[in-house]
Amino acid sequence: MEKLHGCDLRKGRMSLFNQIYLVTTATNRRQAVFSNLYCARILIRTLMNEHNHGTTLSYVVMPDHLHWMVQLISGKSLESVVQSVKSVSSHRINKLLRHKGSIWQPGFHDHALRREEDVRRVATYVVYNPVRAGLVENIKDYAHWDMIWTLEE
Repeated sequence: MEKLHGCDLRKGRMSLFNQIYLVTTATNRRQAVFSNLYCARILIRTLMNEHNHGTTLSYVVMPDHLHWMVQLISGKSLESVVQSVKSVSSHRINKLLRHKGSIWQPGFHDHALRREEDVRRVATYVVYNPVRAGLVENIKDYAHWDMIWTLEE
């Protein structure tokens, strides 16, 4: 059986205006880059400020990967929006660490939320990743997450 690469899996996919996507992308060799507070904050600042092609609905920055729920609000493709965030954050993190090389693995996984999916429930599920991973017992003890809705416990 022929091995598929991430770019092969996205061939023929369309990015839809106003569509909500759940994106997961990992660091290069799953290094815990975001265990560094400053690196995590650079990524968060990038998610919130650097792109104007998508609205961030929720995110959680794990030590070695990102879960990001984004709604496309322009004609840009999801791939170009994700690439922009990865490129800007990588450049800034490398500058901070005085490092060269790739911060991110190539590609990403995405899931387009269907109309019948409860977006708020999915957003809450996203931000609770650190609890399920055993990093904290209470999500309020984890610094690197946010969502546009109030957290209901």
